[in-house]
Amino acid sequence: MASTAAELFRHNLWASLRLLDACSKLGEDDLAASAPGTYGAVRDPLTHLVTSEARYVGEFTRRPPETRPEDLPFAGFDAIRTSATVSGEALIEIAERTQAADVLRGTYRGAPYEIPSSVLLIQAINHRYGAPRPHRQHSHPAGRGDAGAGRHRLRERSNS
Repeated sequence: MASTAAELFRHNLWASLRLLDACSKLGEDDLAASAPGTYGAVRDPLTHLVTSEARYVGEFTRRPPETRPEDLPFAGFDAIRTSATVSGEALIEIAERTQAADVLRGTYRGAPYEIPSSVLLIQAINHRYGAPRPHRQHSHPAGRGDAGAGRHRLRERSNS
């Protein structure tokens, strides 16, 4: 599993840096733009993805970030790119050394937890490629507040 997960994180880092390069060319109006059913302005999911990766690294290294950078004003592309590089390289390293039997133990919101390391690695990968529904706002034109609404309508059409 380790080599497969490491390859996924290598691709993740490459894709994140390409995305940041492309978005860094956008003007302020474009970065501030949002659309119903999405996660805030264009800059918001960029910051969220990068800071989430830093939190995953913190879980594995037992050094969680002291602050939640996504709660701060947009730090700019240089800072986000640096964070993406640092956390991306750390996740590759973590994936290379994580064994299927490894278990992470800690406390989350005051409650103790125990989770296989592989599960947290999979969550870090899934988070990048398909943000969970709570990240989506509830203003989707179909009223469901997530991308699943479009798939649901397609299924309805194909069943009629």
